[in-house]
Parts: sequence; C-alpha cells; structure tokens
Amino acid sequence: MYKITPAENGLAAVPGFYCGATNVGMRPDKTQGDVAFIRSETPCDIAAVFTSNKFQAAPIKHFQRYPEGFQTDFILINAKNANAMTGEKGVEDIDTLMAALSSKVEIHNPLMSSTGVIGYRLPVEKIIAAFDMLNFTATDSDKAARAIMTTDQFKKELAYKVELGDGACFHIAAICKGAGMINPSMATMLCFIITDATIPKSDMDALLLDGAEHSFNRISVDGDTSTNDTAMLLSNQQSGTYDKAAFSEVLNRLMFELAMMILKDGEGANKLVSFEVKGARSDAEAQKASTALSNSLLVKTALFGEDPNWGRIASTIGASGISCDERKLTIHYDDLLIYSDTFRELDKEREAQAYTIMKKEQFKVSCDLGLGEGSYTSYGCDLSYEYVKINAEYRT
Repeated sequence: MYKITPAENGLAAVPGFYCGATNVGMRPDKTQGDVAFIRSETPCDIAAVFTSNKFQAAPIKHFQRYPEGFQTDFILINAKNANAMTGEKGVEDIDTLMAALSSKVEIHNPLMSSTGVIGYRLPVEKIIAAFDMLNFTATDSDKAARAIMTTDQFKKELAYKVELGDGACFHIAAICKGAGMINPSMATMLCFIITDATIPKSDMDALLLDGAEHSFNRISVDGDTSTNDTAMLLSNQQSGTYDKAAFSEVLNRLMFELAMMILKDGEGANKLVSFEVKGARSDAEAQKASTALSNSLLVKTALFGEDPNWGRIASTIGASGISCDERKLTIHYDDLLIYSDTFRELDKEREAQAYTIMKKEQFKVSCDLGLGEGSYTSYGCDLSYEYVKINAEYRT
C-alpha cells in the first residue's frame, strides 16, 4: 500500500536539488528569466526521451555524446533560442558554456536544453554572464519554471510525495514548457523530472518511455514536432526508498497532468478534447485514426467554432487509411449519440444538446468502429485566431 499526495513548491519538494533562473537580456521582460538551471548535490542517474525529428537540436546531440549509463548533476536551460540547425558550432557553443560554468561551480557531465527560434547560434557571452548572477545553492522552482516558457501563458510545475506502507517516503517533481509546435513523437516541449527515489536505472528508462507514451506522445496542439522535444528523469537516490508500482503510478500521473496543461495552454486554445477510437481491428489502427483526429485542422476549427459537424470526424477517420464501415460506425460527444447508421442526421433536439456539450472547456469525442477490439485515446485542442496571430508574429 502507498499514498500519493500533492506537494508544494515544485522542484523544491525534492531534497538534494537546487534550481533557479535569471535574465540576461534574451527575453525583453527583465522580470522573467531566460537562463535556468537544475542542480543536484550528488551525481544522478538519468533517463531521457527525445524528439524523433531528424533535425535534432544541438543540446540533444551533446547529450548523445556521453557514454551509455552516464550520470549528471547539472542541467542548464535557456529560452528564446533553440540552438537547432546550428551544425557542429552549436555543440561547440555548449562545450564553451560548460567550460565557463565549471569555473563557477563543480559540475559532473553537465547537460543543456534549449527552446526558442531555430537557426541561430546561442548568445554565448550573454549566457556566460548569467553564471555570476545565479545562486547555485538556492531553490526557486517558480522562477525556473517561468524562465523556460516561450509562448506559454502559464507555468507548468507539479510535485508529489509518495508514502509507503512502512512510513518511508520519496518525492517526485517536474517543470515543463510547451504551448505550440506540439505533436511530440518521442521516443517545442521540454520536461525535467527529478526524484529522490532509489530507483534502478533500468526502471527509470522503461518507466519514462511508458510515461511518455501515455502522456506527451498522445497530445497535439498543431501537429508539428519540434527539433528540441525532451523529457528527462533524474534520480539522486537520496531517500533510500522505492516501490515500482507506486513510482510508476505517480510518474504517469505527473506526466499526464503536465501534458494536459500543455493542451490547455495551446496558444489560444479554449477546448481540451479527448479523441477515443475503439472497435478498431487493432490498437495500431485505432491509434492511427485517433491521432488523425487530434491533428486535423478541420476538426480543430470545428471545435473552436463549437460546430457539432460530425462529418469532419467521420471524414478524418475515413481518410486515415484504416479499416472502417459507415454502417458500423457510431460517434458520441460525451454520452450523446451524434451519428449511427440509424441516426445519420441530427434532429433539432440532439443538435441543441451537441451545441451545449461543445461549449464546455473539456469533453470527449468517442468513435466506435464496430470492427474489433482495438482502442486508443489521444488528446487535442481547438485552433483559434490567436494561434495564427502568435505564430505569424513569432520572431517579431
């Protein structure tokens, strides 16, 4: 038996870690940081999953140069510049930063993560200037969580305490950023998870992959996959406590809640919608159709317009390339039947009910193909005028 309870103060809830941020002028608002760090008192085991985009950013390439099974005690994070498509010079810039950082604080296999505009080298001198402003023995999770934001409208930060039946406990916490360019295909969102659980490295790798599959890999704001997508899990092992079932549950809960925060923040989004596809010939076919629904621009704009046009749902499923039959298909919005072979046209009463559902901030679209046992649920949001405005003006 175990008990999972929310904890306060984000990353500060986990003993043995420090974090903070400062502003060096990359972000014009001086009240918000643009360079952040996460530091451990001792070297940590690390698990990570990265974007499947073929043009992986320099921080990911830098990470991949370390030997398998390495430990780290420091992550440097910057906003406003993705350090992507910068070639070998982008990796060299990270080496330069880490060499300068090592003269300020003792570090072991330091890592870097970046978010922002693609195609520009890091402002190395500005970031080096941050090292004299950061307090590497302080813990300010709020400042760190806000510093890694780009088009995010709010910080994404969570922490939990897990108490086992014998009274022993461990902690887990995370900060995350993401609002646009969101269609993670991991193994521009970043997630940094820390824990003091004494978790085996093999469990870290497996559980992080499973957590990503059930959270970040199931969401779509706009169908675009970033060059920088990263989720990292660090454990300093300080608690001396671990339970695999408890850790798996709390990690999945934490990652799923962060993923839902990303969708709610989705650059002008007003709706968070789950797309359940069941009755498919296989889970793979259900996943293909569900993902097509969460990515579809026509579906997203119908959600924004609160238009219960089931035709966009049906046509997207039909275009996804999976096995389907219009005579067997049923579509529900929450518990309301929208389409079946018997009810192909919405009467006034059901259409009015559908409008009521679509005005909600959160609801479910459920599609039963009636062909098998395959099922999958993905998550998406609407596409608003604000999304176009934000991305049209991204560099201005």
